[in-house]
Amino acid sequence: MTAFNTVHSLRLFGVLAPLSVMIVGPAFFIIRVLQPGLIPPALAILFSSYAATAAMVAAWIHSDRNSKNVTLWDIAGAFTLMGCTAAIFSEPDQAALLFEQLFERHSDTPR
Repeated sequence: MTAFNTVHSLRLFGVLAPLSVMIVGPAFFIIRVLQPGLIPPALAILFSSYAATAAMVAAWIHSDRNSKNVTLWDIAGAFTLMGCTAAIFSEPDQAALLFEQLFERHSDTPR
């Protein structure tokens, strides 16, 4: 039984390590680049896109929805919860300002 626990722990670490890097990298970039008022709406968009991606992958690989272990559906739900929480902490005018800045930067670039 100990060998199973060790293999399961290593497998879980093999999934959680890349997932953590996938989350921390863009989140750190958002925090460093954007103004403080624009961080919550940007994180809401980031986590919502992660939730959609995790849900699509879970549906694509036919992940079990009723497992006792953590599945991709659970991860998608956690990302959804984090995205909704970030959206609750942001104001509508902050989200509008975020999109204004994004589109303003794209319209200023020469073609």
